Amino acid sequence: MAAERSLRIEVVWAQREHQTLIALAVPPGTTAGAAVEQSGIRARHPEIPAHAPLGIHGRVVVASCALADGDRIEIYRPLPADPKETRRRLARQGRTMGRRR
Repeated sequence: MAAERSLRIEVVWAQREHQTLIALAVPPGTTAGAAVEQSGIRARHPEIPAHAPLGIHGRVVVASCALADGDRIEIYRPLPADPKETRRRLARQGRTMGRRR
């Protein structure tokens, strides 16, 4: 039996000012949650909520989701405001969320 190749993945935490990206090689069968822990990103950023939602390439996944080679695990931060409520409030004021000119 041939040795299994490791998966090359990335773990990302983005803030307004900057993002932290950690590249890892993990064994096949590693889950998204395990990869986040193995990356050590929470030691660098203790502000990351313990149960922050995770995503892979922009799609929300559960922590138990098995990874594939090339996956990018994104740790999502809470939104400062509900986008739907913000749009409603702006609509009442006759404004939009678009860029100012």
